[in-house]
Amino acid sequence: MMLGAEQLMIAAVSLMFFPIVAILCLTIVLASFGKSLGIRRTYVALLLRIFEFAGTKLAAHTTYEDESDSEDEDQEENPAESENGNGNGGGESHVIKRDFYLTVTRGLMRPEWEPFKKNFELSDICYFTKCGMEAIIEDDVTHRFNAGELASWNLLTRTNTGYQLTSARLTVLWCIGFLVRYCVLFPFRLILAAVAIIWLVVSTAFLGYFPPSPLKRSMYSRVSLMSFRIMARACSAVITFHNQENRVKNGICVANHTSPIDVFMLSCDNCYALVGQAHGGLLGLLQRALGRATSHVFFERSEVKDRHLVAQRLKEHVNDLDKLPILIFPEGTCINNTSVMMFKKGSFEVSTTIYPVAIKYDMRFGDAFWDSSKHGMVTHLFNIMTSWALVCDIWYLPPMQRQENEDAVQFANRVKREIAKQGGLVDLDWDGQLKRTQAKESWKQKPQEQYSNMLKVD
Repeated sequence: MMLGAEQLMIAAVSLMFFPIVAILCLTIVLASFGKSLGIRRTYVALLLRIFEFAGTKLAAHTTYEDESDSEDEDQEENPAESENGNGNGGGESHVIKRDFYLTVTRGLMRPEWEPFKKNFELSDICYFTKCGMEAIIEDDVTHRFNAGELASWNLLTRTNTGYQLTSARLTVLWCIGFLVRYCVLFPFRLILAAVAIIWLVVSTAFLGYFPPSPLKRSMYSRVSLMSFRIMARACSAVITFHNQENRVKNGICVANHTSPIDVFMLSCDNCYALVGQAHGGLLGLLQRALGRATSHVFFERSEVKDRHLVAQRLKEHVNDLDKLPILIFPEGTCINNTSVMMFKKGSFEVSTTIYPVAIKYDMRFGDAFWDSSKHGMVTHLFNIMTSWALVCDIWYLPPMQRQENEDAVQFANRVKREIAKQGGLVDLDWDGQLKRTQAKESWKQKPQEQYSNMLKVD
């Protein structure tokens, strides 16, 4: 009897093994050639319907819970506020109303200060204290380094609110989703990621023995596309590329930065030489593997000497038309997919032609943002691979030329504005390195200079 049960178990495992292997092989082959059966897009469309159902259930439950309270509030509500958009009827809500002079006079040149001239008063101290409190209350910088807020729950486990306990149906739906993500999708994705990494390491080690030549570049392009497409499938990535006629062939390509996964997404459609900070761990392993097969530029941000070396290597790379286009993330750090922060001017000093790319992730299916101060690369990949999917849009913008009498900083800001506009992101002037460092003294001195320009001096 025991022997029969063991044989039955072996037979069941054998029946499951061959279909799973066949699905894995089919996925790897299709990914290698950039083909798709449309299953992932159908899966994403199904998820949207499930999210809609869950949102309806949550809204109905909230309405039932707050029905008595809302009746009392409706009697006391001022109709004028709703008509003006200060209630729930739309428009951007603010906790406070910023001071007129703080917004109007920001960044004006000396001749334009005349209408705002005033004598010094001791009470001005209170004014600056108020401005500081306003900045703390409505801080539009530091929360860009945290996961973005969702309009509705997406049935993921990483939440501080027990939405799954709202109703019996949502509880069952959440449990099914948990089993699907952790017991079905995650093992499948983990195998694909392992295959992609092993293939990348082995193939680039082999290519490292070839001398630089068009053949080596062609072979590396094929290996790179295959590896990154399989890695993208390991995240159930659904990528929509727009305006592919603007895709870079030579030169410098710049993009906004949410995660190292950005490289996987972009490299599914084109082959790049990478520029960025050297890392350890799994990310360092991938960097060393890529560096064996073609010319990439990885540097230590803390070493000042590397900056001059990087600039020199970038110039040499751009001037060599036989080398791959360079992919750079000028923000220098990851931002949470809601905004674009200050672009470093280095890459804009090297070349007068820049190819901008805008990347926007759909956070309803999973958070692509990497908070490197809280999570390592392995934890970040685990969070992504246990999410529903990775859905993003990528726009290739027309190449932008540096104009006459335009310095590198102005050129960088102009490119940043176009990327933010195309991706529907907030354009911020602050340095993303504020995530790791304190504000520079020059930034603190700027409002002092603005205030001194307002004072009447005999």
